[in-house]
Amino acid sequence: MIKHKIENKVNGILLLDKPLNVTSNGALQCVKRLFCAKKAGHTGSLDPLATGMLPLCFGEATKISQFLLESDKYYRVTAKLGIRTTTGDAEGDVIEEHPVGDVTKANLMEMLPNFMGLIEQIPPMYSAIKYQGKPLYKLARQGIEIERQPRNVTIHSLELEEFDTSTFKIFVHCTKGTYIRTLVDDIGLALGCGAHVIELRRTAVAPYQETKMYSLAELEEILNKDGLLALYDCLLPLETSIQAFPAIYLSTAAAFYVRTGQPVMAPKILTNGLVRLFSDDGQFIGIGEMLDDGRVTPKRLLNFSKKIAKAV
Repeated sequence: MIKHKIENKVNGILLLDKPLNVTSNGALQCVKRLFCAKKAGHTGSLDPLATGMLPLCFGEATKISQFLLESDKYYRVTAKLGIRTTTGDAEGDVIEEHPVGDVTKANLMEMLPNFMGLIEQIPPMYSAIKYQGKPLYKLARQGIEIERQPRNVTIHSLELEEFDTSTFKIFVHCTKGTYIRTLVDDIGLALGCGAHVIELRRTAVAPYQETKMYSLAELEEILNKDGLLALYDCLLPLETSIQAFPAIYLSTAAAFYVRTGQPVMAPKILTNGLVRLFSDDGQFIGIGEMLDDGRVTPKRLLNFSKKIAKAV
């Protein structure tokens, strides 16, 4: 593999297809090394058992990563009936076994609407939520269980795709913070036989429902075949993560003052709240917020520097 020296930071968003049995941070560090990036972060962990879309933010993109953290998620999950585990998936120890009995596809289809819309979930002990500075999963491994408060999440869509006598597959569109392992465990309890996740794939993170993901193998192939600059072509522009926000184009003078942190009069726009700010030459400046008096004030400004890569 060619070694590279980066003189400036990389900016952009990569949609990684996270492989099985790799932690989200482990995948991040691997990709960060491939890109020789100075700064990078992921936008919400996937369990080692899970595969699929893991948006990675490089450089200035980390400043707006919160919007991907807060966006809707899409999953395809396969669950096994009759067994509950400590983790809610196949990695955990079995804690209960029950005969599946007379559970049918019709039973499950009748049950699923009860888990749609606004629901409460109690986060699992095997999660990254912190208690007194320690992740719950570390306490769980020590046999310690902490009382957790229920959280509200929204299941926008819950579709049964396959069913047989021992497993079922569902497609889930949900809000941030939804624990699919908990959802499956709760469905299993409602059916009276228990269930746990045996396969989980995140198919999309809004707004990237139809956007290509790259596997680690694909990224390595691009790097070895075409070099580091070709790898940069896999990155998405930062503003794509907030494309639902209206765009405002500022004059050269207005863009100057916004970059110094001052609110400026904005072109007339029928909206309140957050907007994308661009200079008149099309450069993405950052995120602003519309004020009642017609001005826009900067909320999150970006500082781009040209990326340069040299093979050594």
